[in-house]
This record gives sequence, C-alpha cells and structure tokens, in this order.
Amino acid sequence: WPSIYVSIDVIVNQETPPHLDKVSAPSLLDLLVSLGTHDAQFHISDLSSIFGYQPGTMIYLSGKLLCHSVPKWENGERIALA
Repeated sequence: WPSIYVSIDVIVNQETPPHLDKVSAPSLLDLLVSLGTHDAQFHISDLSSIFGYQPGTMIYLSGKLLCHSVPKWENGERIALA
C-alpha cells in the first residue's frame, strides 16, 4: 500500500536503548504506536522527559534529532510500530 514512511519496524517485547534514528529525515516526524498490555515509559533524554507509553499511545517526534528510548517495564507484552 502507498505510505509516506520509508519503512515500518515492528518491535515486540524489546527494550529500546537510547538512540537516534539513522534513516529518518531531520525535517520530518516519525510516528511511534504502542500496542499490547504493558506499562512502559517513553524517554526523550535530550529533553530530560519521561512520558507514559501505555497501549494506544501515539508519539510523533524527530527521531533523528532527539535521543529516545523505552527501558525495561514491569508488566505485560509490548508491541510497537515505529
């Protein structure tokens, strides 16, 4: 199907270490979608910010410019579309 995104990653039950996205364009926003039954948090270390990342959460950010991560969570299964 046609998409404005170059790629879609499916992340299942994986911690995401702090990183910058290599293939993203700095002038565009990346869409991250949280699914599953987990209680994870989304960290943007460049902003010293922590956000709730419950299932159903959608986050738009410049992943090439802002260092972000999802550390280990306590409960449930996590599926992320990035």
